[in-house]
Amino acid sequence: MFPRFVLYACLAWLAILLLAVLNGAARDALLVPLWGETAARAASSLILAALIVLVAWVFLARTRPLYRRGHLPAVGMLWLVLTLAFEFGFFHLVMGRPLAELLADYNLAAGRLWLLVLATACFAPVLVGRRLKPPRLEPRADELREP
Repeated sequence: MFPRFVLYACLAWLAILLLAVLNGAARDALLVPLWGETAARAASSLILAALIVLVAWVFLARTRPLYRRGHLPAVGMLWLVLTLAFEFGFFHLVMGRPLAELLADYNLAAGRLWLLVLATACFAPVLVGRRLKPPRLEPRADELREP
């Protein structure tokens, strides 16, 4: 069952990636003209962090029988590594953005909250997993009675 859970974790990350792309497009089209670059990036980072928590909640609620809580830190690390690999692999190697531009998003003093997004990707599976009830392995007594 665990390999299937890892596949589902990768699919959940693809959902996060899609939401991140849509969030970035909405930021550039709607928020930057209204609030400016710094405030729009901060708001966009907070929105993306909330979306990551939502994806983690849906993913873990739907895959509860497939995992143990001990698997959840590995999911967070997987999401973090995939995010960093995409960020630097795609934006630097494919799109040609300079590393200095990418690293500017890690500057908290400049109001950049990208580190919050990365921390959320890393810790959301564990934190959400603690809030969800553990999967039931046996049916309750009232579920065994005939209707």
